[in-house]
Order: sequence, then structure tokens, then C-alpha cells
Amino acid sequence: RLFNVYGPGEHYTPYRGWIPKFIYKALKDEPYTVYLGHKRTLEYVEDVCRTLANIMDNFKPGEVYNLGGDQQYEIKYVSDLILKTLGKDDSKVVYKEAEPFTTRIKTPDSTKAKRDLNFKLTVPIEEGIRRTVEWFKKAYGEKP
Repeated sequence: RLFNVYGPGEHYTPYRGWIPKFIYKALKDEPYTVYLGHKRTLEYVEDVCRTLANIMDNFKPGEVYNLGGDQQYEIKYVSDLILKTLGKDDSKVVYKEAEPFTTRIKTPDSTKAKRDLNFKLTVPIEEGIRRTVEWFKKAYGEKP
């Protein structure tokens, strides 16, 4: 089970992926909404792919593995990091107290994946966001 995997190569669509959505909207100076008090773990795509490759040598039929980090990040913190990386302020960000019908904090247990598949996160969020923002700049340009 993959949790909040992000990184270069995930194109923007309004229907999935809040990190690509935030980056795209900030890049294009379009408004987007940040719900305060929500937290998520974040997993850079290279770290998850390395773990998935380890399944080839460590496959156990019937086992289920969660691939999620240990550290929770406020969604606002991630938005601020994206804006900082782009050199922008939060004037286009709409802040709301809570998003209805969703879990405020999601906490995966990746103990088995760490033990059996050597799951570990090696790319810090700041570096992962920087790489992802750079990819978005190349894929979508700075502004329309």
C-alpha cells in the first residue's frame, strides 16, 4: 500500500495528488486551498521504487506492506515549502479550517516493510520538493 508518494513525473490533474496540484497552481499563480490541521506522511518516488524493487528478492505470497513514512507534515508546511522553492508568497492560497469527509491525520505502520523490504526514506522533503518543482518548471513552464 502506497501512501503519499510524490516526485517528478506526476503530471497535474485537478482530480488527484495534492502536491502536484499545489505546485502547478503556485507555478501558474492560480489560487488553491490549504486545509489547516491536516497532516500526511510523504514518500519520495525514488525511495518507494527502491522498496518495490526489493520485493523481487523478498517476495512473500499473501503479505501486505504499507509504504509510508514515520514523520507527519502539516499540509500548510508543504505548501509553504513549495512557495519558498518557487520564490512566491501565499497571496493566492486560501486557508480553511477543515476539509470535510477526510481524515485529518493519516498514520501508516510500515514496520513490516522496513523489516522485510528494507523500506527507508533517504530523500529529505526539502530536496524532494525542490526536485519536483524543477520538473514542473520544465514540464509546464513558469507562467502562461
